[in-house]
Amino acid sequence: MGDTGRARKLAERVQQVVAQMLDTRVKDPRLGFVTVTDVRVTGDLQHADIFYTVLGDDEERTASAAALESAKGIIRSEVGKQTGIRLTPTLAFHLDAVPETAAHLEAALADAARRDAEVAALAARASYAGESDPYRHPDESDPAEGETDVVAGPA
Repeated sequence: MGDTGRARKLAERVQQVVAQMLDTRVKDPRLGFVTVTDVRVTGDLQHADIFYTVLGDDEERTASAAALESAKGIIRSEVGKQTGIRLTPTLAFHLDAVPETAAHLEAALADAARRDAEVAALAARASYAGESDPYRHPDESDPAEGETDVVAGPA
């Protein structure tokens, strides 16, 4: 099993190198505003999954994916040069689903807040089905308490 600390350090370095490459060296016009969000390297340091987001619509995401795929070779070459490890990991680019997931969670939270407000409004208008305090208190006298049945037995 590989060293997870070493894989984590390599993932951080790969993220820095890829972000720098996309900012300075890759001049593909299809490449939109891409942000590298995460890099995961396998324990044996042979494969790196690079997660990214693109600001824009589906067309810009598709164009950026094609640009990243075409620039994969030069990016991998630079990763190998700057990391200095014996075997350069293969790179795979994945569109990160974080923005879509965040939007879904925001919608779910807004729906929950709306439902909570509806329940609070119903609770404000609610009234008791019976008395407001159904329990007996010691200061109240029950008319049935004064009457006791005495059973006469043999004396």
